[in-house]
Amino acid sequence: MGRTFLRISVVYFMIGISIGLYMSFTHLFDLTSVHVHVNLLGWMSLALVGIIYHLYPNLETNVLAKSHFWLHNIGLPVMMIAIALAIQGAHPIFFPIATFGGLATLIGIFCFGFNVLLNTPKRQA
Repeated sequence: MGRTFLRISVVYFMIGISIGLYMSFTHLFDLTSVHVHVNLLGWMSLALVGIIYHLYPNLETNVLAKSHFWLHNIGLPVMMIAIALAIQGAHPIFFPIATFGGLATLIGIFCFGFNVLLNTPKRQA
């Protein structure tokens, strides 16, 4: 699963950088929060998660890891698309949709956190 997290993090990296380049070309910076969140929660966070799962393969095999993967990778795109649409003025309904996407992402991150806290090897004195 570590390899999968690393690979998907690169996809988020390409999306985030593309949004940044779009803003640079158009001089319209209203999507800055989307750009930043995709790069931080997509590229950086998931790359680090992939490295951690690679270093501790026992973390990959439980329900917390699988829950994290799906919650994070469903929640983050829902949140980002909804924020972009809300910022663009498409409809106010996209603000609560963004909140639900953010909540799914948050729960996924907590699954990862609990997985690390509960299942990494204890240090021997």
